Amino acid sequence: MTQDRVMLLIDADNVSVDVIEQAVAHLLEAHGALHVRRAYCTAESALKHQAAFRRLQIKPMVNLSTGKNSTDIALAVDAVDLVLAERPDVVAIASSDSDFAPLVARLREKGCRVVGIGQEGKTGEETLQVYDEFTVMAHRRASAATAAKPARKTASRGAAKTAAKTAAKTAATTVGRAAAETGEVPATAAPAKAPARKTGTRRKVVAPAAAPAAAPPPPAPPVPEKVQQMLALLPELARGGTLELRVASVRLREAGMLSRSGSSTRLFGQFPDRFELVPAGNPNHVRLQASDAAVAQAPTRRGFGRGSS
Repeated sequence: MTQDRVMLLIDADNVSVDVIEQAVAHLLEAHGALHVRRAYCTAESALKHQAAFRRLQIKPMVNLSTGKNSTDIALAVDAVDLVLAERPDVVAIASSDSDFAPLVARLREKGCRVVGIGQEGKTGEETLQVYDEFTVMAHRRASAATAAKPARKTASRGAAKTAAKTAAKTAATTVGRAAAETGEVPATAAPAKAPARKTGTRRKVVAPAAAPAAAPPPPAPPVPEKVQQMLALLPELARGGTLELRVASVRLREAGMLSRSGSSTRLFGQFPDRFELVPAGNPNHVRLQASDAAVAQAPTRRGFGRGSS
């Protein structure tokens, strides 16, 4: 089997190091090899992430020029040069920026399959539609462990035990001195005896109290008016079906519920208890949550104001 030649170009100022690691692993699993690995970034980012770049065998392309899009332009220039020189089969661009749309079209004209890899929360719907394939990676944050509190508790318990021992020794010394001066033997407190157990008595068995009656379930929360309007425009969802995000976006824009540049993914994401975007990593369909029976009956369609998103 002929192995594809794959080129990975990373906008390192746009995606996190964790997403870069996931992108390398994803492409190696899909294609078996990565022939070009380059990350375009500022000098500060190159120093900050040099350990990760070395571990992942990524060549940092430091951009010293000033300007808002200077790093993006450097990536685009190199991409065209590399495609002409290396003739790769697949070009992967790791960035959530939609400004690479002209570059993607040009590389596709050169016979390359162009795939995109972006970071969750940064990637808009318009970026997903540019590439032949786009994968959204979730940025995983390590949870900070707080081990200081148990240490403080242990230290305080140890100090309490030490103080108790010291107090006991002091009390014993004081009593002993008093006995030596008066000639009296101090009385020692006898340990309390446990009460004698009665024999031959019957133990009374008390039946457990009846469990209180279960409280009635709380009433279902009211369906937001915006959700009712969306379901009126998308009756397939109200009937329990699944709808393409592309189709839903067109209808919502025509009704004025979604602006021209608005993202339907973000709109549905405002109601996570009502709508489910599938698949989770790279959503392209939407459906009602399985537990949301309160919105099974969609209201009739009516007019809405324009420009919301």
